[in-house]
Amino acid sequence: MNFPQIQIRTTDARLGLSIEEPKQIIRQPKATQQIEQPAAIVDIETTRGFMRIDSSQARRDIGLIGTLESTKKYASEGSQKAMEGIARRASEGRQMMDIAHNSNAIVSISKKNTFPVSAKLGIDFIPSIGSVKLDYTPAKLDFNVQTQEAKISAQVNKPVHEYTPGKVSGYMLQNPSIEIDVIV
Repeated sequence: MNFPQIQIRTTDARLGLSIEEPKQIIRQPKATQQIEQPAAIVDIETTRGFMRIDSSQARRDIGLIGTLESTKKYASEGSQKAMEGIARRASEGRQMMDIAHNSNAIVSISKKNTFPVSAKLGIDFIPSIGSVKLDYTPAKLDFNVQTQEAKISAQVNKPVHEYTPGKVSGYMLQNPSIEIDVIV
């Protein structure tokens, strides 16, 4: 005996997807900066040094003296030599007056005036040591520096963000179906 049969055939549905990728762009612009460093203010104050050199004693030691001082010195020496000459001539005159008692007065006077006294030999330090006097006042130097602070201006730039969202769309590749057959 044949029984009726039912045959069922199905076809599965098949979906297809269309995908557009999302796009994202992120850029970070550099910060905008301005830096300015003003120059420091420098004030320099100087006081000149001063040196005083007194060489008057050294000049006197080598015979270089001023006119007033040399006039006094030579006047004094001339006066002294004149007195010595007067005294010598007076002494010689007395010796000549006593020629009766002293017969060789003329010979002794001639010997004394003919042969000069020998000069002293030796080394003299001219000018004398320490005759130049130095007095020094050193210079002074004062610094005054005023620093200036740096002027910094910074501006942070926001990031640039561009975003295009993706899309997903579905479509049917194969529609589902059911077939039913009855076989008798």
